[in-house]
Amino acid sequence: MANLMAVERALSLSRLEPYVKAAGAGLAEGVRLYEWNIAISAAFFEVLAHFEVTLRNALHERLTVLADREAWWSAPGLTFTPAATDMIDKACAEMTRRGTDGSTGHVVAALPFGFWVGLLSAGGRCNYEMTLWRPGLRRAFPGYRGTRSALYPRLNTLRLLRNRIAHHEPIYRRHLAADHDTIIELTTWISPGFTSWVAERSRVPALLAEHPLSGSPRCDDQP
Repeated sequence: MANLMAVERALSLSRLEPYVKAAGAGLAEGVRLYEWNIAISAAFFEVLAHFEVTLRNALHERLTVLADREAWWSAPGLTFTPAATDMIDKACAEMTRRGTDGSTGHVVAALPFGFWVGLLSAGGRCNYEMTLWRPGLRRAFPGYRGTRSALYPRLNTLRLLRNRIAHHEPIYRRHLAADHDTIIELTTWISPGFTSWVAERSRVPALLAEHPLSGSPRCDDQP
């Protein structure tokens, strides 16, 4: 009990309260759910990291071909949304601040997950459908036969999940099995050979089997 009270003081009652209520019991059960939420978040972050690197490498490759240069962001023929342009500027500025050589690889690695997902959006006035998707980015998903408009929401769901994890927010109410399936399926569309490697190493299925709440996971706050 002394340890539980220390946990409550350190993490705060307001942070633990949703977990206690969800567990439907006392503080000990709420802390157990909190611990599981941290563990499943860490496991998801691993598979999301694999997917993020796979996605950005595939899109970078197609953008390089489309722009006919590795530093595709500087190609006069490509136009990005103001938000995407701001992300590119910040990535380049960060390379300057660090004193790196500002190589293509450094800039690509510095661009956030949201940037890459955003390239599959409609793109507003930039009309990514016609300027990026059809002439090039669709080839980054050789196993996919659907539309960009159907692909983007699935990618954006993973972006939202990643953001929740990065900000240490609860994810236990999500349909986490479906989230995991989405990551595996999207990875398959990009690199089917790599998917088995990711799936074999994923800790998510084992942790889902240990979900503290009976009848879970069932989403009520997704995405």
